[in-house]
Amino acid sequence: MSHSVAGEPPSAGRRAAPLTTAVYSAAEWDLLTDLPGRVLVAAASPGPGRPPRGVAAGLAGLDAVAAGRAFDSDLIRAVVAAIYARHDGAAERDERDERLTDLVDLLAAARATVRVLRRRADPADSAAYRQWVESVAARVCRAGGTPPSPADRRFLDRLAGALDLR
Repeated sequence: MSHSVAGEPPSAGRRAAPLTTAVYSAAEWDLLTDLPGRVLVAAASPGPGRPPRGVAAGLAGLDAVAAGRAFDSDLIRAVVAAIYARHDGAAERDERDERLTDLVDLLAAARATVRVLRRRADPADSAAYRQWVESVAARVCRAGGTPPSPADRRFLDRLAGALDLR
């Protein structure tokens, strides 16, 4: 892990993209960069026993994703940079949108991400990434200053379990 300030320009001899990304296959990197957005959408989506979410919840989730730029983790900063740099085509985006809110698929993706992180990531980066993704969901569920509903707590608990945080 590096201890540089997020957003600082690369110094001479330092790569703009961390070497962290080089250890992941394209499919693994897509999994790592898609999961935070999928979690945000799932946390913001209404469901049985879950209150309807407004713009504030979506903004809270986006803020939580963006907060990753300041983390002391090359992996998280690289993921956030990739999320903001991504330019998806409409067809690709439509295909992903269809699966974004399916909780079973989301939890399976979270478990697959944990397996990738176990194989490839520094343990500290792995823990930081998993906690960061969980924080995205928590901030969405707590947006507006109201405590999470029982259904929200179940969602957060299931997500934490899938992320191997409990």
